[in-house]
Amino acid sequence: MYPCSNPELVAAVSRHGGIGVFQPISLTFVHGHDFREGIRLMRRLSGERPLGMNALIEQSARSYHERMVRWVNIALEEGVRFFVTSLGNPRWVADVVHQAGGVVYHDVTERRWGQKGLDGGVDGLIAVNRRAGGHAGSRSMEALFDELAPLGLPVVCAGGIARPDELVAALNVGYVGAQLGTRFIATTECTAHDAYKQAIVGATETDIVHTERLTGVPVAVINTPYIQRLGLRAGPFARLMLRGRRTKRWMRSLYALKSVLALRQSNRRGDSNRDYWQAGRSVAGIDAVTPVADVMEGYRHALHQAALIHSR
Repeated sequence: MYPCSNPELVAAVSRHGGIGVFQPISLTFVHGHDFREGIRLMRRLSGERPLGMNALIEQSARSYHERMVRWVNIALEEGVRFFVTSLGNPRWVADVVHQAGGVVYHDVTERRWGQKGLDGGVDGLIAVNRRAGGHAGSRSMEALFDELAPLGLPVVCAGGIARPDELVAALNVGYVGAQLGTRFIATTECTAHDAYKQAIVGATETDIVHTERLTGVPVAVINTPYIQRLGLRAGPFARLMLRGRRTKRWMRSLYALKSVLALRQSNRRGDSNRDYWQAGRSVAGIDAVTPVADVMEGYRHALHQAALIHSR
């Protein structure tokens, strides 16, 4: 959800029955909040409902890791007890969060990363499939569940869910829940530029492409004129650097810095000729910008109806 997870959106998701998950760099760098005060703001806006924190834990730079450790500890001090980890070994997060009675779920795209999450002590897995936005996987929703279920952890579906019936379908596969991103960008509470939201509303599945030019690994974005001009593959030098054991971290740090700056501007500018707009293939199920309350009510109604059918 970087850079779209503004405090008002995160709080609205929690207030209406979900768990709104905030992203530290988005909260501080994009939306300009002191980290601790930002959490307190979201807790007030949500009516003291549960919040979650996304911890991207790849140790690409020592200073970043130290900052993430501080952020996790502050979040725990402020009462956050649900954490989502990605792109690294979650052991240190699981250890400190479990000491406080919290829960850690780990983003994975295939079984080997699920196994590493299990070995790292996480409580559940978030299965990022090929229809997800951002760092999407390569498996279908069903195939990825079949890979991960034998590990014995609860599995949450991430990718391809916008309509209520898509949530019901994921639960029928065996998932315990769903993680949604793209659907919540196209809401009134999200402060992303209206052009970004309207691009999501107007996009079809075929408008979503994967580019390596954002972070060095494929990221699902809307195929804007800027993306068409930039291309989808990393250049020869970048690909060489990304293959090296030592140079990979340096190159990813460079990509991360560039993407943080670019996406910050994208969130404010709304110019398809100059901007990245991350989104998943669930755009096919989004036909309007609506309040979070309406989105959540649609899911509640669908789950209620599905429960009635199963009980007959």
